Amino acid sequence: MITYILETLAFQLVFLLAYDLFLKKETFFQWNRLYLLATFGLSLVLPWIKVEALKSSMPEQLGTATVYLNQLDGLVLGPEGTEASFWSIMPWYFWVMAIGAAVAAFWFGQKLFQLAQLRRQGIVDQFPEFTKVTVKESALAFSFFRNIFLGAEIRKDKEANIIAHELVHVRQHHSLDLLLFELARIVFWFNPLVYVYQNRMAELHEFIADAQAVKHNKKEHFEILLSEAFSTQRISFVNQFFTKSLIKKRIVMLQKKRSKAVWQLKYVLLLPLVLGMLVYTSCESEVPEPVKVSENETLEAKLTILNKEIESMDSLTPNERESIMKITQTLVKKINESPQNVNGWTVTTGMNNPNVELVPFATIDEVPVFPGCVNVEDKRACFQEQIFQHIRKHFNYPKEAQEKGIQGKVNMVFIIGADGTIKDIRTKGPDPLLEEEAKRIVSRLPLMEPGKHQGQAVDVPFSVPITFKLK
Repeated sequence: MITYILETLAFQLVFLLAYDLFLKKETFFQWNRLYLLATFGLSLVLPWIKVEALKSSMPEQLGTATVYLNQLDGLVLGPEGTEASFWSIMPWYFWVMAIGAAVAAFWFGQKLFQLAQLRRQGIVDQFPEFTKVTVKESALAFSFFRNIFLGAEIRKDKEANIIAHELVHVRQHHSLDLLLFELARIVFWFNPLVYVYQNRMAELHEFIADAQAVKHNKKEHFEILLSEAFSTQRISFVNQFFTKSLIKKRIVMLQKKRSKAVWQLKYVLLLPLVLGMLVYTSCESEVPEPVKVSENETLEAKLTILNKEIESMDSLTPNERESIMKITQTLVKKINESPQNVNGWTVTTGMNNPNVELVPFATIDEVPVFPGCVNVEDKRACFQEQIFQHIRKHFNYPKEAQEKGIQGKVNMVFIIGADGTIKDIRTKGPDPLLEEEAKRIVSRLPLMEPGKHQGQAVDVPFSVPITFKLK
C-alpha cells in the first residue's frame, strides 16, 4: 500500500509539472481538460500495470520498499482457530488513513448540506436547460449540475451574461469533473496533489466558460469581472462565477490569442511519460549476488540466508539459480550432521538422502501441486492458498499456551519431498507449545505431486510463518 501511494504521488507530480510547464498557458482548453482527467486516472492505474515486454532489472537498493512490503507475515490466528480480526492486525497507518477519510467524508456531507439548504431557502424557477435558484439577501453566482444559483442582490442587467457563462458549465457537465476530485479527496485526503488537480480543473472550467460566453460581448464581460464583487461560498466542487484569485487569470486568458494548432504536438509528451512509468512499474529487483556461506557460521544464519534467497524474484539467471541450490544443499548436509535442536530451530527428522537435489520454491521449473490445483493455471498461487486453508482448518491454539498468555510468530520451514511427502519440518518460535502445534498442522498436509526441475522430481523447501495471537 505504501509503495502504491508513493508511486501514485510521483506520477501525479510528473504529470502536473508537465501540465504547468508546457500546457497551462495554451488555449487548448478542452484538450487540457482531457489531459487532467486522463493523467489523474493513469496515476492511479499505472502502479498496478506490469508489462512483460517492458520488464527489466533494477538494483535491489532501488526496490527496497517493494521488497519490504512483499515479505508478508503469513497467517495470524487466534484461539478460535480462525484468523484474528481485521481490527486487531490492521497496521496503525490504516487507522490514520481511515480516520482522515471519515473526516473528509463528513466535510463533504456538510458541503452538500449547504447546497441543499441554499436551494430549499431560495426561489426556484425551472427552465428547459437549467434550474435557476435565487438566493435572498446574497450576491452568489455559481452552478452545480443543472442548478444555477444567483443572489437576489445581483443587478438584473448582469444576469444574462452570468447565466450564459454558467450554462457552459451546465452543458459540459463540469460539475462531474470537480465531484470526481472531491471524492478523490476523501480517499486520498493526505495527498496534496489531488487538491492541486482540483484547483487546476476549476481554473480551466472558468477559461472554457469565458471563451464560450464572451464571443459577442467580451467588453461587457470584462466590466462584470472588474465592477462586481460577488460573495462566494467556499464549496470546492461548484463552478463559481466569481473567484477573486482567478479574475486576473481569466482576463489575461480572454485577451490571449488562440494557440497555433502546431502546439498541440505538446500533448505527444504524454506518450514518453507514460512509457517511462510503465517501464518503472514493470521493473524487477535485481537479485543480489549469493552470499558465500562459511562452514563456521551458525545454522540459524544459514537458514536466514536461505529464506532471503527463496523470497527473491522468480527471474534468475542459470548461474544465480545454481548458486542458490549449492547454498541449500550445504544447509541440508549441515542439518543431517546437527542435533535435533540447533540454534533455536527444532528439527523433526534428518534427511533420508543427504545427496538429493533440493530446489527452492521460487526458482523451481514446476512447483509442487497441491491436490485440487492440477487444472489451475497459476499453480503457485493455488498452492499457497491451499496451504493457508489447510492451516486454518487444522489450527488449534494450545490451551496451555492460552492460559500462560503465550503468543508470537512461529517461523517454519519444511521439505516437500521428491515423492510428494512432507518431511524435515524445522520450526523456530517463542515457545515449544506453539512450535509443536505448527509442526502438527504441517505434518497433516496431504500427499502432493512433487516439484520438478529440469524434468526430474526434486525436494522443494517451503517456508510459512504462523502468528499465534491472543485477544
